[in-house]
Amino acid sequence: MSYIIEANIKDVKALSEVGKKAFFTPHKEVIPKEIMKAYLENSFSEENLIKEITNPDYQYNLIYADGALAGFSKIIINHKNENINGANITKMERLYLVEEFYGLGLGKELFQHNLALVKQQNQKGIWLYVWIKNDRALAFYKKAGFKKIASYDFPISDTETRINDVLYLEF
Repeated sequence: MSYIIEANIKDVKALSEVGKKAFFTPHKEVIPKEIMKAYLENSFSEENLIKEITNPDYQYNLIYADGALAGFSKIIINHKNENINGANITKMERLYLVEEFYGLGLGKELFQHNLALVKQQNQKGIWLYVWIKNDRALAFYKKAGFKKIASYDFPISDTETRINDVLYLEF
């Protein structure tokens, strides 16, 4: 059995751990260890997550399966992208699952939850970045109807970037 809740301060420690695990899995073979370590520590630090969870512009949602935190999402309502004309656009900055929960339909469930939230806020579309070699994620988003609209050099460190596709789903 699965369920989704909005994250709050008490969830920060678990969110940090899950975020690190979920990001590490698809990138572990290509990002040098020291750069990976620094990225994970910075991006998923409890201090950073507290700032984001308490920011009203960000919304984190947690998905649980059989009582265990399986993954999470982060959306930012009304977050423009230079490649998309118009207003009322949401950025989905994260949609992460821990590897042991792959294949159970939890990513789709969490994504559908986000779509409903975004549509309730009168958004006209949702966009995101996805690494060009993350085949699993690319297939997921293509199946959901996203279209590639641009490319983006996603910074991993001061010296490392990864080419990402900018994907957009218009409603």
